[in-house]
Amino acid sequence: MKETLKAGLTYEFKFKVTDDKLVPALYPEAEEFQVMPNVFATGFLTGLLEWACIKAMKPHLDWPAEQSVGIGINLKHMAATPPGLTVTVNVVLEKVEGKKLTFQITAHDGVDKIAECTHERFVINSEKFNAQLAKKIG
Repeated sequence: MKETLKAGLTYEFKFKVTDDKLVPALYPEAEEFQVMPNVFATGFLTGLLEWACIKAMKPHLDWPAEQSVGIGINLKHMAATPPGLTVTVNVVLEKVEGKKLTFQITAHDGVDKIAECTHERFVINSEKFNAQLAKKIG
């Protein structure tokens, strides 16, 4: 981790919602999802918020030797977003406790605030992490 990775870091990320990020696309094999509204899925929103945090911190890591994994998320998905709208994600790195990072995140679709989130990530050495994972797989 570089010394520039510190509390107060901000980042803005934009993403246009496409049909492949709607509820029916989340688990195509789930018949229950197939009849649900065509709106941005909470599962994809979660991934988007993680992605925004990764993009915020990437210049401050020895990428790709250092990466991060999500270890906690407290998400409020507050409004539905139809396809075609662009979601703006605003990230603030609130705390750095060793390798544990805590982010505050908001997201807006141009009409409504759609999410508020606290997200925790942990900085890892990718080689060591992948070696441990290989042991788990056997």
